[in-house]
Amino acid sequence: MLFSRFQNHLPTPDEALKGRPERDFTVPERHTVLGNPLLGPYPEGLETADFGLGCFWGAERKFWQTEGVWTTLVGYQGGHTPHPAYEEVCSGHTGHTEAVRVVFDPAVVPYTALLKVFWESHNPTQGFRQGNDVGTQYRSAVYTHSPAQQQAAEASRDAYRTVLQAGGYPDITTEILPAGPRPFYPAEGYHQQYLDKNPAGYCGIGGTGMSCPVGVAPMPTDD
Repeated sequence: MLFSRFQNHLPTPDEALKGRPERDFTVPERHTVLGNPLLGPYPEGLETADFGLGCFWGAERKFWQTEGVWTTLVGYQGGHTPHPAYEEVCSGHTGHTEAVRVVFDPAVVPYTALLKVFWESHNPTQGFRQGNDVGTQYRSAVYTHSPAQQQAAEASRDAYRTVLQAGGYPDITTEILPAGPRPFYPAEGYHQQYLDKNPAGYCGIGGTGMSCPVGVAPMPTDD
């Protein structure tokens, strides 16, 4: 049962695996496509965004193909277990979802444009699954790095909810929460840019086919 992929509820902190005090594997230094550092340091003026939209292999590719994105890396976020391993996340006993960290130049690609990629690249109404991928690690999530990001993410959710419900979809199940209390733990090296290393590899990413009406209004500010 420990490593069942079919958990349908999130563990409490007491139920979660204990994890470890530090990462016990090495993360590659540079992005295999963009050539920039995965873990930093990042140039001044860049911003960070975190998204969960199903299997992170295909999700990461969606973002590294977006103009203005400086680097991407995949990892685990939104759970309780420190420095989890992939098998532990898949067990459902850590509470994490598979996430993509996106480091981007807001002068080239605004955060609202990344939200549009996020919403249109998956089905955010499916709860603890994404297509044929079932488990809490596949839930839809946005973890924000500023009040402006939080406001923009919530506004985009509300706008897309109207579109999806008009198309017959149920309500959006995406969690939108501040990233601060929810550390991002980088995944093992073989997961990083997986579909660049394995072009014929599995990709379960697929949207609803419905356009998300974000990007019309300017990005909110923290002022």
